[in-house]
Amino acid sequence: MVTMLEVTDVTADVCCAPLVREPLAASDAEQLAQKMKALADPTRLRLLSIVAAHDEQEACVCDLIEPVGLSQPTVSHHLKILSEAGFLSRTRRGSWAYYKLVPGALTGVAQFLDA
Repeated sequence: MVTMLEVTDVTADVCCAPLVREPLAASDAEQLAQKMKALADPTRLRLLSIVAAHDEQEACVCDLIEPVGLSQPTVSHHLKILSEAGFLSRTRRGSWAYYKLVPGALTGVAQFLDA
């Protein structure tokens, strides 16, 4: 008994479904990846949540050391990464640095993930 195999016509217009929105541009993907890398660390996520939980969403680095159980230089390093990614702003008051959530900074990441 001979089994016949179905042959697919490769010359036919076979393609994927059309795009329904503009895909992410390379430069936007690079920026988003940088932001997501900053968030992809448990300590940095905790630091963001601690700052967000403070009055006016602002906290002194001195208030962030004990809750995460790390040294001041290590906490400052994590805060610097979050600042460079655009999630926190930094101001100096005396010898301490204060970090505040940048309004709307998480919105772009959330919108991308929600889409």
